[in-house]
Amino acid sequence: MTATTDPIVLAFCCKYCSYAAADLAGSMRLPYPASVKVVQVPCTGRVDVIHLLKGLEAGADGIYVAG
Repeated sequence: MTATTDPIVLAFCCKYCSYAAADLAGSMRLPYPASVKVVQVPCTGRVDVIHLLKGLEAGADGIYVAG
């Protein structure tokens, strides 16, 4: 029997927009999967393709960029 695991999603979130929403969700104790790893970036315009590729290379199953 094989164990099922949730896919790991790496979320690059803008410091002023989407990260603030993720922080608020944590403050309100709203549940979201532990397999979602949030990375705060100064701006989504600063996210380069190399960051996305490094995330996949490190084992992430998916990448999400939110502004």
